[in-house]
Amino acid sequence: MADTMQFDLVSPERSLVSVPVREVRLPGTEGDLTAMPGHAPSIVTLRPGLVTVVDASGTATEFAVTGGFAEIAGDSVSLLAERGHPRAEITQEVYNEMLADAHRRKRAVDEREDVGHDAITAAAKLLADMQALGTHIGLDPDQATVPD
Repeated sequence: MADTMQFDLVSPERSLVSVPVREVRLPGTEGDLTAMPGHAPSIVTLRPGLVTVVDASGTATEFAVTGGFAEIAGDSVSLLAERGHPRAEITQEVYNEMLADAHRRKRAVDEREDVGHDAITAAAKLLADMQALGTHIGLDPDQATVPD
């Protein structure tokens, strides 16, 4: 079995990284998981959180994502993020934009009369996960302007 696998992380705005890695830690909606070379093929739905990539030398790099999907194959992980940034780029201003978008999505669901309980719960969870992401990386969720 190989010691590394290919990892690609893309968002609609740009390709963030394409490197060989030893492991990728993913914030899955059904729980966090670590993919390593030889992992069983899977498709994982992601929640807002940090993706940690460990390269062949053992150096870890983090990326903040707002959600998306990861396809895990035995020799690769391809991640399509709704929105993604290297951890070092997440300023309070960038985080405020991400959190404001989560607030807008929750409000849109709350205002619709034809949505079920599951959609309302999912929107609330998305918002809570975004708030937790900010707190985890040392940013203040209370500084974000809630859109009208």
